[in-house]
Amino acid sequence: MFSFIDPTLLCSLVSVGGDSSGQSTNSGGLGSWTFIIIIVLMIAMFFVMSIPQRKREKKVKEMLDSLKPGDRVRTIGGMYGTVTNIKDDVVTISVGPDKARLVFARSAIATVEDAPVEATIDGEAKDVKK
Repeated sequence: MFSFIDPTLLCSLVSVGGDSSGQSTNSGGLGSWTFIIIIVLMIAMFFVMSIPQRKREKKVKEMLDSLKPGDRVRTIGGMYGTVTNIKDDVVTISVGPDKARLVFARSAIATVEDAPVEATIDGEAKDVKK
């Protein structure tokens, strides 16, 4: 069935580091290198995965630090509004046509919007001109 495999090659592969009597003199040399390579690959994978996460966190922190009254924002809950007041970690946002004021934690702001959208009383959305 496996006539293309040389039995002497197979025996030499099985006894890696062994002498001609079949005894192995290298106890675990190959296994320790494999373990070291796996550890190095795991460390490299950790760094490759954590660098983009740190970049995203840095961008979000810069965005939250640059908030100012008058900015149009979207919260993590999907509400659009205009920042009216910022005090420490508390952000007050005016929402809707009645300009209802809602209070959020600064970390609840998802994005600062470029294209402002305001809801009208009848439920349709319209662009707000500055």
